Amino acid sequence: MPIEFMRNVASLKGVCTVEEAEPLLEWLQDQQRAKVKLKECTHIHTAVLQVLLAAKVMITLPPEDPDLARWLISALRGARTPIAPPSSE
Repeated sequence: MPIEFMRNVASLKGVCTVEEAEPLLEWLQDQQRAKVKLKECTHIHTAVLQVLLAAKVMITLPPEDPDLARWLISALRGARTPIAPPSSE
């Protein structure tokens, strides 16, 4: 499954298609302090992106792919979606 739902973190992995948008939205609506990890995400459908934009959920880790990360972070910041600062790992 491209989304692994944990206690208060959803981890998007691999190719996230339109089918993941609704479960992600439902999960986010049930969470008070939700966070999303995009580290292992390699492709994100625009429907999933729209859910993230609308929810303004905290993004804890950007995608590892630098091109995808640059594009997504730009889009999310433009919508004032909170993005955690890079860790010093």
